[in-house]
Amino acid sequence: QVQLVESGGGLVQPGESLRLSCEASGSIFKIYDMGWYRQAPGKQRELVAHIPSSGRTTYADWVKGRFTGSRDHAKNTVYLQMNNLKPEDTALYYCNAEIDTYVVRKDYWGQGTQVTVSS
Repeated sequence: QVQLVESGGGLVQPGESLRLSCEASGSIFKIYDMGWYRQAPGKQRELVAHIPSSGRTTYADWVKGRFTGSRDHAKNTVYLQMNNLKPEDTALYYCNAEIDTYVVRKDYWGQGTQVTVSS
């Protein structure tokens, strides 16, 4: 059994910052790529940041340097530092990870953490 649990969402004003965390736990043999996605009401889920097991994190074009993804391999955790938040960043933010358990290797998703940017 594998779980991804996100935290750190909330209600902030435009221009403020939030730091999201996502921890993977359970019967984990190896974690490969991880990432952050978001889904706004009435829209499709979209990629925010792709955080590989090694190498450089890549971002959606619209991030424009405002967000920074990072990873702590020892803690099986990824982070998303979000600065200069805008109302259009309001969405449910999901963590994704490709995980090899001792039985199967597949994608897992967290339950999401809500980010609301409003004045």
